[in-house]
Amino acid sequence: MDETIGVTEAAQIPKQRGEQLLDSAVRYAEERHWDVFPGTWLEAVEGRERCSCGAEACVSPGAHPARPDWSTQATGSAVGARRMWSKQPKASILLPTGRTFDAIEVPESAGFLALARMERMELTLGPVTCTPERRMFFFVLPGAATKVPDLVRKLGWAPASIDLTTRGEGYYVAAPPTRVGGHGAVQWARRPTPANRWLPDAEELISPLAYACGREAAAERARRA
Repeated sequence: MDETIGVTEAAQIPKQRGEQLLDSAVRYAEERHWDVFPGTWLEAVEGRERCSCGAEACVSPGAHPARPDWSTQATGSAVGARRMWSKQPKASILLPTGRTFDAIEVPESAGFLALARMERMELTLGPVTCTPERRMFFFVLPGAATKVPDLVRKLGWAPASIDLTTRGEGYYVAAPPTRVGGHGAVQWARRPTPANRWLPDAEELISPLAYACGREAAAERARRA
């Protein structure tokens, strides 16, 4: 089974930041056949890092689409990816969801709890990212966005109440080593490897993910009480 970064190993994550954005974008297109497109980037302005979009209150500085037609700009061609990042080497790497994969988004604390449980259950896992905003994205087969809400409700939870969402068609996720503001870089909690080329269906992962999110949500409510 592919190595998973646990909570105790989080200090090792920054080693991945040395990867070049262009090389990573090309590799995602070439090796995983993922569509990629360049987003905004960070610029030094008066001693501070700001998003290239120019918005003072940008909610995702350096990690969101740079143009409204981003969905048509995305390419699965390694040649196309190399050309785009050659023009702007600092651009973030964004992956459109709903094409070759959907992504189930959960809080980081719940995500690591679910990962540990999934490994004990010997479930097949796809790649998983961990963001500086302390969110995790589990890559699953396309179509998850339409069925996950009902799957979660059948397990006894309302998706919004346990902070579990899914990104499908019309959305995107940031890929490593994209940096988000001054918070750090997106990292792999489980890297893409030949072993996880075939993604799991959302139904295979939703039970441990919902359980972990429900447990964390209950704990948070108890802390606030």
